Amino acid sequence: MAWFVKAFIKASVTWLAIGVLIGIAMAVHPAWVVHRAVHAHIMLLGFVTMMISGVAYHVIPRFAGFPLHSERAAGWHWFMANAGLALMIAGFLCRDLGLAAGSWVLASGGVLSGAGAYTFAFLIWRTIDGTPARAILARG
Repeated sequence: MAWFVKAFIKASVTWLAIGVLIGIAMAVHPAWVVHRAVHAHIMLLGFVTMMISGVAYHVIPRFAGFPLHSERAAGWHWFMANAGLALMIAGFLCRDLGLAAGSWVLASGGVLSGAGAYTFAFLIWRTIDGTPARAILARG
């Protein structure tokens, strides 16, 4: 299994644990429901999307019969996805506290997360459209 596949899956379960903890905290202390956007983004971008990315990077090349278009870009996707989500969380928390910088931090994280998502889409698309010559070279 490629390092970035493991990294996405490990990040996914880490974000799951953090998201569950925040969900429990909101249930125990209802005033913290103000952080529901943090919880939702951790669960959707952190847990769900990273699990899908990790599994897709492992499975799609095998289903398509072609190697992943760029393993280096997949590593950059992992970095962009995690750094972007961390910035988004910081931005949401800053906004919840009334700090003016929150919107800029949130926007920066959103752009970084979006760049990661577009990298994923590009890599999967190009992998599916791989050429038979690339598949032969990868196997041989």
